[in-house]
Amino acid sequence: MTNRERAMNILHFQPADRFPAVHFGYWDELLKEWAAQGKIPKALAENNYDGSEAERELDRLIGWDFNWYRTVGSRNGLFPEFEERVLEVLPDGTKRVQNAVGLIERIKPGVTSIPSEDDYTLKDREAFETLYRPKMQYAPERVDLEYYRHFNETKPQDIPVGLHLGSVLGDIRNMVSVTGMSYLMYDEDEELFADIVDTYAEMQYQCVKAVLETGAKFDFAHYWEDICFKNGPLLSPDLFRSLCAKHYQKRNELCRQYGIDIISLDCDGVTEKLLPVWFESGVNTMFPIEVGVWGDQFEAARKKFGNGMLGVGGMDKTAFRKDRAAVDEELARMGRLAELGGFLPCPDHRLMPGSKFELVQYYAEKIKELKFSL
Repeated sequence: MTNRERAMNILHFQPADRFPAVHFGYWDELLKEWAAQGKIPKALAENNYDGSEAERELDRLIGWDFNWYRTVGSRNGLFPEFEERVLEVLPDGTKRVQNAVGLIERIKPGVTSIPSEDDYTLKDREAFETLYRPKMQYAPERVDLEYYRHFNETKPQDIPVGLHLGSVLGDIRNMVSVTGMSYLMYDEDEELFADIVDTYAEMQYQCVKAVLETGAKFDFAHYWEDICFKNGPLLSPDLFRSLCAKHYQKRNELCRQYGIDIISLDCDGVTEKLLPVWFESGVNTMFPIEVGVWGDQFEAARKKFGNGMLGVGGMDKTAFRKDRAAVDEELARMGRLAELGGFLPCPDHRLMPGSKFELVQYYAEKIKELKFSL
């Protein structure tokens, strides 16, 4: 069987000869660590991104079969983007930078984590109408139609390939910051915020429609959101439902019209309170099912939603920073979840600095030996 057949069979509760070894990429800092330790060639630490040749070569070296985040899409963000520019350099070297979506960030020298949100441009109706609405309109140049007309002949045949559907709310959160989103939703202009969501979602729907109308075929469709944290969602489930459910439903119904029945969504943090909205709107695959400090979320979701709720992820990646016993414990837990069916074990996010190369190799080898029954 190919890894595409293995993955699709398992997610459809069909037999497979073994589990594929699935991952979700790496932090750049980890690859630099491994190169400095002599574990991987330096060339594999450079230009290593989802679907790159460097990533595929590293997969072969480690023993991975594929990265689930192998998706293609369109220019479904702001178009054109804002010009990135430095607004100010502070005495300690910190830069205040306006990024490509108009958010003002503080970037500290030598710090590689997510920059601090400092300010934002999309604060009122005037900013939306003059600066943002024009960048949220559909245009034919957003979709490379020629590429998709030949996609079925050129795409990889041995691994699953997904269509990226965009983001109903996560991208907007990136534009206005968590603070700005909270003010707009609750205190300043709820009507404006709804207009922003509707405008952005309609553009992304038109992008998806244009891709699918070319005849390009996909194994799954995929969203990116990241609108939850360790204590739950960044907004109330009721407000999320009223703002976003219709847009998920519209996009997901379109996908199903074109034969795509696996629709996954990437959201970190504790997703429990938003799962009903996603599930009822047609999303049926949790990813990457972060374990964090709160523990497993997939088994509870399966009990609540039944076999219609699928999963990719759920393996606590922090085990790779510990020892073989910790990895064995995760392998055993993956075995228990695998028995539920419709579940592909995968580290619950990109592998972080401090992950031990030999432990990752060990996991990739052993996950292929995982036993399951249907």
